[in-house]
Amino acid sequence: MNIAVTGAFGYSGRYITQRLLQAGHDVITLTNSLKRDNPFRDRVEAFPFNFDHPDLLAKSLDGIDVLINTYWVRFDHRLFTHRQAIANTKILFAAAKKAGVRRIVHVSITNPDLHSDLPYFQGKAEVEAELTALGLSYGILRPAILFGKEDILVNNIAWTLRRFPVFGMFGAGDYKLQPIYVDDLAVAIAEKVGGGANDIVNAIGPETFTYRQLVEHIKSALGLNRLVVALPPGLAYAACATVGVAVRDIVVTHEEIKGLMAGRLYVEAPPLGKTKLTEWVASRKDTIGRYYTSEMVRRLDRVSGYPSN
Repeated sequence: MNIAVTGAFGYSGRYITQRLLQAGHDVITLTNSLKRDNPFRDRVEAFPFNFDHPDLLAKSLDGIDVLINTYWVRFDHRLFTHRQAIANTKILFAAAKKAGVRRIVHVSITNPDLHSDLPYFQGKAEVEAELTALGLSYGILRPAILFGKEDILVNNIAWTLRRFPVFGMFGAGDYKLQPIYVDDLAVAIAEKVGGGANDIVNAIGPETFTYRQLVEHIKSALGLNRLVVALPPGLAYAACATVGVAVRDIVVTHEEIKGLMAGRLYVEAPPLGKTKLTEWVASRKDTIGRYYTSEMVRRLDRVSGYPSN
């Protein structure tokens, strides 16, 4: 089939594209990073998103059978916002329909909620509602968090453990999360392109951790003797903000802390992924966390490729 993937030069998009090419599909990408190195060379042609020119966006999708959408933003910033991401995604879906795309496979989040006061989860729910009302065949996958060579969360937990004698958690750390390996998600998405039925799947990994258990496991795998302590969320946020100034990044937001502590990254569902984070961390104990991974660098640097941890 002819398939369009958003962000094929980025994190999850790269894994998805690789799986699609291995399956024999023809792939193009829509991207904001036209100057970034194309790891697929002439096998994947790149087109700009053209959100401001929907007709050009639809033209880029002419002849495409399936659109795979990973486009989103992690938090609100003066340069990008959830409201803008929602509006752009709606433009993308409308362009896909106009171009004759028959199916959209969309990456969402666990526990989206139209009535949430958290912009990430409310926005994801709004985009899902737009897609399900579009009149096209759809598949929606809802991962909690991803881990892999280019990830941010697991790597930066390891980075913090390597550099500081004390690791502070937001509260008791008893809230749960279910990380899925990025390539397991890519395999599941590649399998969805050939389907016709509308479905929504929670894309979680085979292991469930409390946040404390996740931190303690990474600490143990790295062979470190660190004190992991419960802190008032406000104090832990202040500490993260201080680190953020040093690394020129937004380490975490109030909304992300609230969503994490509210259990938004946990669902009662069978696992979709097979790769265990515990085994993956053990296999990368010598490299994970050696360098800090910056969300802002990824957002602002549209030339350099994503480094592997």
